[in-house]
Order: sequence, then C-alpha cells, then structure tokens
Amino acid sequence: MAAILPDGPGGGALAWSLLEWIAALDDAGRSGEALAMFETLVSMQAVEAANDRGPMACHLYSLIGYAQMLDTCGRGEQAAAVRQDALALLTELADTGERKSWSGYQASYWAVLLSFSGADSERSTSGGPRPPSGATPMQWSPDAKRLYFESRIALREGADTLAPRAAEDPDQHLAELVRLHRVLTVRSAVYREHRTHMFADRVRSLFDDGVRLARRLSRHHPADGTPALAKILMDRSTFHTATREFGPALDDFCQALSYLGEAG
Repeated sequence: MAAILPDGPGGGALAWSLLEWIAALDDAGRSGEALAMFETLVSMQAVEAANDRGPMACHLYSLIGYAQMLDTCGRGEQAAAVRQDALALLTELADTGERKSWSGYQASYWAVLLSFSGADSERSTSGGPRPPSGATPMQWSPDAKRLYFESRIALREGADTLAPRAAEDPDQHLAELVRLHRVLTVRSAVYREHRTHMFADRVRSLFDDGVRLARRLSRHHPADGTPALAKILMDRSTFHTATREFGPALDDFCQALSYLGEAG
C-alpha cells in the first residue's frame, strides 16, 4: 500500500486495494489504522466523484461503511457527521442519478462492503476457512467460497425454525432471529450479485423481510431493536442504490437517520 498510494486512484484499482487493507487492519484489531485508511478512501472517492472520474454510488457505500466503523469504535459524533455527507450525496442521486454512465462494477463494490459491514452480525464458527474480508468472491479460495455460500441452506433452516419461537416468546428469540436473518441476507446478496442473473429479484424479499423483523424488534424492545432497525434500513438503502432505485434508497436512509436521532 505504501508503494501504490502515491500513484493515485489508478482508474479505481486503488479503491479495491484500500478496501482489502482496511478489512485486514480491522480483522487484526488495528482499528485506528483501519479508520485512517477508510478516511483516505472516502476522501479519494469524494474527489473522483466530484470530477466525474468515479461513481457517486461507490463514494456513498464507502461513506456508510466508514460511519459504521466509526460507530463501532465509539466515535458516534463523527459517524453522524459522515452520515450527513452520505445523505447529501444520496439526495443528489435521487434527484439526478449518476452524473455519467458507468460499467456495472458498483454493485460488486457494494456487495464487498455489505459483507464487511455484516461481519458484526456473524459469530465465529469452528472449522473451515473464512473468506477474506474486503475481497471479492473471485479472490476467495474454492473451499472458503463453498462453505460461505452453502451455509445459506442451514441459515434459512435456522431462521425458519426460529420464527415460530420468536412469535411465541419474542423476549427469548426475536433478537436472535433478526441477527440470523441479517447474516442470511448478506450472504445471499453476495452470492446473487456474484452471479448477476436476476440478482435484485432473488434477494429483494430478504431485505424487506429483514426490515419487517427489525420493526417488530424495535416495537418490542426499543433499546436493542431501534439501532438494529436503523442498521437494517441502511442495508436496504444500499441495496436500492445498487439496483439504481435511488428514491426508495433515500426514503430508507432518512428513516434510518430518524431512528438514530440524526434526522433534520
């Protein structure tokens, strides 16, 4: 990274390398360095987007991911300011769309950041390799790819088993159902985006169901459920952005801000 940073964006190549480096630093517990690199990424993409050299959507995804990491590191005030920058950018996208046409890599960039942000809903499992954070599925080993994507079957079965229990005893099971469904949604979105065919149609209902479950949790237990609802609305907002549905994306984002107490 020290060698390639001075060469600049390089047509987007540096952004992918920075994303991998941020994830590696975060995995290693070096959160301060990870945040510094995230700030570098966001600043670089701001300049690229302003000069029509990079997609506004990728800048938006990075802003949202940066804010999430700031929250995780206890920097809530700074995270709120970053989300206001994201709101301004998404408002422009909803008004005018992208300033120019881009190839389809924005959705792949979104999927990588989604899997990275979804790591806090994951729980470590024993056995088998884990996909590298911040890297596209094309760079995963065959074993890691197989284990990650085949896990969707067990996740779906687990969520289906837990759903009636959550209905009967929400205190005991609803928060876990929300968490499990988010893991399923993230893994399914990464799987479908990687294959592209009918990507939006195959995962849209998962994002919608996740919001409905989180709304139930927010009503039942606001202290835990409201932050979860805000996060899952952010997930769906980025999904809408990836499918170029900028109006619904803005609606979800504004709702998320209201639940975080950052609206207006």
